[in-house]
Amino acid sequence: MTNILVNFFSQFPPQLSVFLMAMTPVGELRLALPMGLAAYHLPIWQAVFLSVVGNMIPATIILLFAKSFHSYIEKSNGLLNRLWLKYLARARKKFAGDYEKWGLVGLAIFIGIPLPMTGAWTGAVAAFVFGLPFWKSFWAALAGVLMAAGIILATTLGAITIF
Repeated sequence: MTNILVNFFSQFPPQLSVFLMAMTPVGELRLALPMGLAAYHLPIWQAVFLSVVGNMIPATIILLFAKSFHSYIEKSNGLLNRLWLKYLARARKKFAGDYEKWGLVGLAIFIGIPLPMTGAWTGAVAAFVFGLPFWKSFWAALAGVLMAAGIILATTLGAITIF
């Protein structure tokens, strides 16, 4: 899947490619930041900025519109409804322990630890599932994305120096 994303985005200018990669639910900044640094050789500040902003756009949209989307989807019985409800249940299951133990700090940590299914997309959905207010969720998501950017940046720079 990563190869498909990288091949698709390689047709764009490097800055746009990094920005768009960061917006994908599969890649997020975990893919965009290393690509910006290792493949496109962007300056560190530019790769980090494009990755963070690109990753925050879908999270912000989810935080703003998940309730309306849920209300709309709830009225149907189709495939989209089943997929959405399954995704909500998975987000609740993944995040429930962190939220009960840590609250909004748990949301930031959940988003910030760069593991599969723990990024800004799932964190924003988890914030919706738990009924967290927009601005508190937004700042927790931003803190988490910045934390993930720091971890990915350190890992990527370490790997670049080794190889």
